[in-house]
Amino acid sequence: MRFENAAIATLAAAVGALAWTVEAFTPTIQVSAIARTRPGHGLGPYNPHFVSSTRLSMVEDDDDDDDDDEDSDDPLGDGVDSVSWLPSVIGAKGKEISTPREGAEILPLFPLGGFVYTPNTEHVLNIFEPRYRQMYTDILMNGTKRFVVVTSHPTEKGRFAQTGVLFELEDLKEVSEQTADQIKYICNHKVTGRVTIHQVLNPEAWEMRETYLKIEGTIHDDSKETEGPKDDVYGSVVGAVSDHVENDLKKSFAKLVDMQHDLEEDVRFTQSAKDTLAVKDGPGEDGLWQTIRLWQSFVDQRLMARQNELQRDFQEKLQEFLKKDKGLKEDELPSAIGFQDLTPELQREVTELQKRMGVELQPLVLEQSLTMQKILEADDHKARCRLLKYFMDAETK
Repeated sequence: MRFENAAIATLAAAVGALAWTVEAFTPTIQVSAIARTRPGHGLGPYNPHFVSSTRLSMVEDDDDDDDDDEDSDDPLGDGVDSVSWLPSVIGAKGKEISTPREGAEILPLFPLGGFVYTPNTEHVLNIFEPRYRQMYTDILMNGTKRFVVVTSHPTEKGRFAQTGVLFELEDLKEVSEQTADQIKYICNHKVTGRVTIHQVLNPEAWEMRETYLKIEGTIHDDSKETEGPKDDVYGSVVGAVSDHVENDLKKSFAKLVDMQHDLEEDVRFTQSAKDTLAVKDGPGEDGLWQTIRLWQSFVDQRLMARQNELQRDFQEKLQEFLKKDKGLKEDELPSAIGFQDLTPELQREVTELQKRMGVELQPLVLEQSLTMQKILEADDHKARCRLLKYFMDAETK
């Protein structure tokens, strides 16, 4: 199964990677009901269309006797508190440490809103804020060329997830002159692993904004092949357990795909995806992180389709307004129109639609982010398989 890594970065921008809230409209309103797909990229092994309903909510009934014991509890049952968060940096005092604890390092921290990044992906960032300009200068000067990216708490300012990912800088372009210094750098990165954050060392920097945060954290390298146990007997047992959870995941995925096609759901995986599902431990094309990103992309795409569906009725009214009141023909319709150019009645509809979309879509955006963060902080490969299986099973109930 092939997955377009670059598509995730594009999708992050479309969803609004720096905010948990759903922005229904900008001052410019789309006239045509254009699906927000990834420009220039294939959409992976599923069919992108509008959906008539969403099935993103978690299942509350966990009494299925066929489920394994480890799958019986809802991993998101505690809501936002289902994942691990650091204490808020607001009002906190930093502490100096002479040396980090065993196995840990001191690393720069770059919080990037509510989007959850995953290992073995590539991303482009535009750097414009002064403190992060300084961060890039520092990591270039000291030769480390890496920093931690972490998701932010959805409601509490200054709180970040305890598990982030390690961005390693691969390419940097200075674009100050071309952008009138609005953007300093355009940077390409590869995510090489996860990072467990033990503490923020200079929390005062968050509110002062004069420099970037630094953390003490332990890196878990996900860019290398996993070495199995050296003991043959123990290795056989571990391998058998891994094979079991991987096969269970494949079965759950096949069941989901069959159900999607039976129900003719508009956003669905292809039947061929069942034979190519990546479930192995490691960074390769057959590694589980490929499927985790595929799942993230699938849920994001369905969310965007639902957003487009909510906008469709209004866009039809808008086109009718432009044709009747403005006298425009079909081929004369603009691609977008300013909010101030609408009638008071249409402006009210835009406002009401924005509220409705916020109420309906914001919880789904939050759930998607918590799902990915829960998988990211899982202890090991087997735990990630079980979590992903749970979320797939929840879709079929």
